Amino acid sequence: QVQLVESGGGLVQPGGSLRLSCAASGSIFSIAAMGWYRQAPGKERELVATITSGGSTNYADSMEGRFTISRDNGKNPVYLQMNRLKPEDTAVYYCYAVEAIGYTQRTYWGQGTQVTVSS
Repeated sequence: QVQLVESGGGLVQPGGSLRLSCAASGSIFSIAAMGWYRQAPGKERELVATITSGGSTNYADSMEGRFTISRDNGKNPVYLQMNRLKPEDTAVYYCYAVEAIGYTQRTYWGQGTQVTVSS
């Protein structure tokens, strides 16, 4: 079992920055990847960024160059630095973790943190 707690959301003006944090607890040594999804009102949940246990990163095209996913040396917590924010980045941001044990994978989700970009 993995538990995830996000923090760092809030209200920011267009062009501003925010940093989200996701702290994992429980079976953290079995985590193969962590990352962020987001969901705006009336839209599907979409991938934002992923970082694997080996440190490889992946971003959605619309966020690459503005968003950076990183983690502490101990692989936890995971951060999402968001720069040059736009109103269309407004969404609930969810941290996720993929636990891999043998051939079995399970995905865990945080409770979500609201990011609002507005003047």
